[in-house]
Amino acid sequence: MSKVFRMLIMGAPASGKGTISGRIVKKFGFHHISSGDLLRWNMEQKTELGREAAKYVNEGKLVPDELIISCVTKRLQEETASSILLDGFPRTRPQAEKLANVLPLDAVVNLNVPYSVIIERARSRWIHLPSGRVYNIGFNEPKVPFKDDVTGEDLVQRPDDHPDAVKKRLDIYDNITKPVLEYYKMQNLMVEFYGKTSDAIWPNVEQFLAKSLTDGAAKTEKTL
Repeated sequence: MSKVFRMLIMGAPASGKGTISGRIVKKFGFHHISSGDLLRWNMEQKTELGREAAKYVNEGKLVPDELIISCVTKRLQEETASSILLDGFPRTRPQAEKLANVLPLDAVVNLNVPYSVIIERARSRWIHLPSGRVYNIGFNEPKVPFKDDVTGEDLVQRPDDHPDAVKKRLDIYDNITKPVLEYYKMQNLMVEFYGKTSDAIWPNVEQFLAKSLTDGAAKTEKTL
């Protein structure tokens, strides 16, 4: 890699962020930093921050900006020499403005997948809860219908994967992230990628990063 590159990946729930992030890490060697993973680690370790965050999570509330910022910025300060892929942070404009003071970004990649596709994708998703293995009806199906390939145990569908629940999550996502997207557009950092599947979106993301890492950070808004 020719330079240290710092970017944020955004996208609605079930837009393929996990898949695209994994490919970025594998192809380009980015250090993936997920605010959700950091929060879970802090809660599991029962750190002071984790205990405070758990109070909100257990009540089904969003963790306040101050806690998220404290958690993520601490980790970012440990990774100053690495190319970074941020995921899940910032999720509000105040967080984005705070991040700009701590770690300026080179690009913000937004995955734009039709909500109708996301709702249908969630409807088809079944999970083996003990392991977290995910199956999808129509592709990546289990060998035996509704049974885990490894253990043979039952697969379940999470209540928040039901269409009404997914639509509600998407509406919440829109309301929360719209100011963030507008902020990054104003900063000329936004790069949007459209498609229905990760396989369709990935080649454009790959091309963008390959060029950015060679030529330097892209600061002009683009739509692919």
